[in-house]
Amino acid sequence: MTKVKIKPLGDRVLVEPQEAEVKTSGGIIIPDSAKEKPQKGVVIAVGSGTKDVEMEVAAGDVVLYGKYSGNELQIDDKEYLIMRQSDILAVI
Repeated sequence: MTKVKIKPLGDRVLVEPQEAEVKTSGGIIIPDSAKEKPQKGVVIAVGSGTKDVEMEVAAGDVVLYGKYSGNELQIDDKEYLIMRQSDILAVI
């Protein structure tokens, strides 16, 4: 797991997106610009929650999230997403 010096606040979660699996048939090459954003990632860090929201995910969980969820961050040449726990659809 990656060591990042960011601590999300409240009910926010820091996620490292996993690479999207590329499946082609018949030798079709899909350019990078046409590939969809991954919707699966690994939780790197979680906030402490709020008085209304208890944190249900933990660092190391593999999660599914919405296509347009979160804000993109770039730290040390790596891409991350920071999003609210409510944007996470499921833990795998």
